[in-house]
Amino acid sequence: MTEWELHGMEFGNCNCSYACPCQFNALPTHGNCQAIGFFRIDSGRFGDAKLDGLNMAIAVAWPGAVHEGRGVLQPIIDERADGAQREALLSILTGKETDPMATFWAVYTAMCETVHDPIYAAISIDLDKQARRAQCKAEGVASGRGEPILNPVTGAEHRVGIVLPNGFEYDQNEVGRGWSTSSGSVPLTLADSYAHWCELHFNQHGRIH
Repeated sequence: MTEWELHGMEFGNCNCSYACPCQFNALPTHGNCQAIGFFRIDSGRFGDAKLDGLNMAIAVAWPGAVHEGRGVLQPIIDERADGAQREALLSILTGKETDPMATFWAVYTAMCETVHDPIYAAISIDLDKQARRAQCKAEGVASGRGEPILNPVTGAEHRVGIVLPNGFEYDQNEVGRGWSTSSGSVPLTLADSYAHWCELHFNQHGRIH
């Protein structure tokens, strides 16, 4: 197995309510799961290939809960990546060269019956975890925007997070609201729904605690 490691940040948006039940081992708000995620790699390597500064994204949908399978996944890869880097990013996004079910990417892929060929696009990711704000775009393929939840009476920003000490995606996140769209093989429109910001630190064995 190829040794790899990455450290970066994520902005993810799904179709669940602000308190996404999936984070609590409960069924999704609307009975199905749709999500768009953007992943910024601040530092990373895959074998001899350096991944510093590259981005990747996914659009994914399931007809029911994630664990029920039958999903469809669209990987989106940074067009700046060279051949080795493209192979590396796709391997990470689709759970290859990874212990079984060790990363959330591996789990998502295992729960999808269709994984489309990757799309290569210019990906920009501008996010601030503490401020709960994000502007992300995969040119011509997907976009995402995140903001804080607002108090319905005062309009003040409401801060909330989720702690998952043994989580396979993060140990603690910041929760907000998001608006995202994707086109092509997995067309989605998400509006004013659950969004989160979290740190990414993984290798082929899973999340690095």
